[in-house]
Amino acid sequence: MMDKKQIYSEVAEQITAVTEGEENFIARMATVSCLLSEAFDDFFWTGFYIVDGKELVVGPYQGSLGCLRIAYGRGVCGTAAATGQTQIVDNVHDFPGHIACDSRSVSEIVVPVFNQDNDLIAVLDVDSESKATFDETDRRYLEQIVGDIFARCTISPN
Repeated sequence: MMDKKQIYSEVAEQITAVTEGEENFIARMATVSCLLSEAFDDFFWTGFYIVDGKELVVGPYQGSLGCLRIAYGRGVCGTAAATGQTQIVDNVHDFPGHIACDSRSVSEIVVPVFNQDNDLIAVLDVDSESKATFDETDRRYLEQIVGDIFARCTISPN
């Protein structure tokens, strides 16, 4: 059985291969969320929230129904957007202002996504039904994946 680092290495290669030459950032987001979701059994909800003014609006994802809009600074996704920093939460029920889009979600990692001008364009949100699923390995690989796939995008936030 492969360890987490091996899985991330393989899925990163797949994502790069599939998205090569694809300029549409929604198509890239759909591909990233699909391949990450398929690679990890613990990823209960995997997807993107796209910047829309000072809110995030749900984008491509895999999983149960997501929140449609999240204000900057609200919940884990809004905190990642407001701070521009990855958030790792072992138990979302202990996170101040947590938004329960699906009560089955227990742990979460949210990674800000920046374009080539270093503007925030989205956040990648991954939820798990288990406590403390995410760690520094997840942070490192997910930040690398979104950096490699979206840093070349020329799109601007709304």
